[in-house]
Amino acid sequence: MLRRDLHKAVLALRNMSSEAGLASYNYETLKVTTPRDHVFHVELNRPEKRNAMNRAFWREMALCFRALSDDINCRAVVISGAGKMFTSGIDLTDLTGVFLQEEEDDPARIAWNIRKKIKDYQESFSVIEKCTKPVIAAIHNACIGGGVDLITACDIRYCSQDAWYQVKEVDVGLAADVGTLQRLPKVIGNRSLVNELAFTARKMLSDEALSSGLVSRVFPDKSSLLLASLDLASEIASRSPVAVQGTKINLIYSRDHSVQESLDYMANWNMSMLQTQDIMKSAQSVLEKKSPKDIRFSKL
Repeated sequence: MLRRDLHKAVLALRNMSSEAGLASYNYETLKVTTPRDHVFHVELNRPEKRNAMNRAFWREMALCFRALSDDINCRAVVISGAGKMFTSGIDLTDLTGVFLQEEEDDPARIAWNIRKKIKDYQESFSVIEKCTKPVIAAIHNACIGGGVDLITACDIRYCSQDAWYQVKEVDVGLAADVGTLQRLPKVIGNRSLVNELAFTARKMLSDEALSSGLVSRVFPDKSSLLLASLDLASEIASRSPVAVQGTKINLIYSRDHSVQESLDYMANWNMSMLQTQDIMKSAQSVLEKKSPKDIRFSKL
């Protein structure tokens, strides 16, 4: 009886701690929950607007992922869309006036201010790469325009069979400017296909997304997609955070640098990180034929 009461008390304390931690993740356009230990779920949360990206969204994405990167309770992140689709992309009705400079007629100053706003919007997705925790995109139904910018900044992409993708920007008279043209070629490694998608704004369906390497797995529906994404995040979260976060940082560094530069960076990184106690804990677990999930790693 005493043991059962103690267990309930521990669970209650955990729930209180979790709720207190989530209080800081309070946004208009994003919903943040912790469905698994050390796993955070970020939902694009404007389902009535097909998760269109308005001004609040761009600001809150940066705030959210900076916070997740610093949160010692977070070891992996799943990002998905609430409602019927992942995202319809930029909310044109909300952002139409953002780049209009009615009060300033000097071309240099207009250009300077527009450039600053573009850089701010770019940072809203670059923070996903800069976040030291692996980020899994769980995509269902439409992923349009800015949605492609978003998912190409994620580390892993899963989708449902009904998912489709569209680099929509040329249809609205502009070149995609917050990440797709820079990251998509490196994600799928097929410059011809990237050019075709970017020049024509044609739809890419889930089977082509899988065969091209945009996503790594396809699931029958949204529920199975989210379950698999959370399971994957739990697997990642069960490993040493020193190892996982170091792996992400070095993978991104190696993508943008030569092999030798990346090897040098890795040597400098691990000359300190190899001193972690996590290695001894992991080795002991292997010798005892235990799962990594049985190891209690310290927070990072």
